Amino acid sequence: MRPVPSFPRLALMTVLLVVAGAAWAARTVRVYEVDVAERSGAALQAAMREALVRATGRREAAEDPALARIVADAPNYVQGYTTGPRGESQVIFDARAVEQAVSATGRTLWDSARPFTLIALDPPRSRAAADAARTELERAAQERGLPVSLIPLALADANGRPLEADALLQSAQRFGGDELLVGRGEGETLQWTLYDGRGTSGPWGGPLAAGIDHTVDLLVPAQASTAQAAETDTRIDVDGVRSLVDYAGVTRVLQSTPGVKRVSLVAAQAATASFDVTVRGGAEGLQQALAGQAHLTASNTPGGAILYHYQP
Repeated sequence: MRPVPSFPRLALMTVLLVVAGAAWAARTVRVYEVDVAERSGAALQAAMREALVRATGRREAAEDPALARIVADAPNYVQGYTTGPRGESQVIFDARAVEQAVSATGRTLWDSARPFTLIALDPPRSRAAADAARTELERAAQERGLPVSLIPLALADANGRPLEADALLQSAQRFGGDELLVGRGEGETLQWTLYDGRGTSGPWGGPLAAGIDHTVDLLVPAQASTAQAAETDTRIDVDGVRSLVDYAGVTRVLQSTPGVKRVSLVAAQAATASFDVTVRGGAEGLQQALAGQAHLTASNTPGGAILYHYQP
């Protein structure tokens, strides 16, 4: 940590307020509350498979041999039953016990606080078509544990020119989203693009469910051993941070990085800022998660430390 930030105290406090305002609107997913038609052993095992897919973010978790014992023992993880928002019966699994069991297998968990993903379709659908698309998107998103909302977001300016990636993301953030998923085209197969704090991903082709599935595949943390999956604190230095907008941009990138739990600014000097980051896998995990994204690139300093360079 740099002992004497060059910014005046008031300016640094202002930066902290701006950065706090840039924090993502992540929503906590009720991973372990699953619809269940009956309370038989087979029904509870099916519900546990759904919970494991949500907990890890991985479709293959339902049939993962490493997790088979957890599925077989599903009745032993039942904490209780409840009624869902639409009057449906739900089973509640013991989150702590399930997560301990999953971690013991070496499989990686996905934090239950997940980016709120706004979805826009281009061209806009009729009301009936939009309702049908919303139902399918929400179904796929619920299965994978991703909070979503389909909205009629403008993707072009007043002159009909398509908006740039940064403008699209800012527009989504004004509506309370953390990222924007756009499906372009008509018919069964759409071209999907994801805009988030790390840059632009895509396009990829597929139906409505494919938009959700590939988005989650991009978001979930890489599979790791139990030790690598532990959340630890690490400090990183980022240069190229010259304005309040840059501070907010760096924070947004870090907060949208898979595995990151918390980000806080601790010091600023000239065009370099220091951040404390709580991240799965510590410094190595953060470096792996940031690899290949456009806005933060790493380089080794003469002293052997890693310095990140910010490119808006």
